Amino acid sequence: MTEPSVSKRVFLTLPDVVYQHLEDWANSQGRPVANLGAFIVEKAVEQAKAEGTFTPRELTAGETDNKVENK
Repeated sequence: MTEPSVSKRVFLTLPDVVYQHLEDWANSQGRPVANLGAFIVEKAVEQAKAEGTFTPRELTAGETDNKVENK
């Protein structure tokens, strides 16, 4: 039996001004800062894959290609 995939946490240190802009952007969309940050990272990864900047490894049976909900 395989364990279900669990989202991973990443801790980032951002310059104050970048965080403030991110917070303002998230507030304007009515979503948490962390949710918007995850969405932005997901989109950047998709773009890098599409541009061929990197080739992702194959996912194992216990891993899934979870998507962040775009609110």
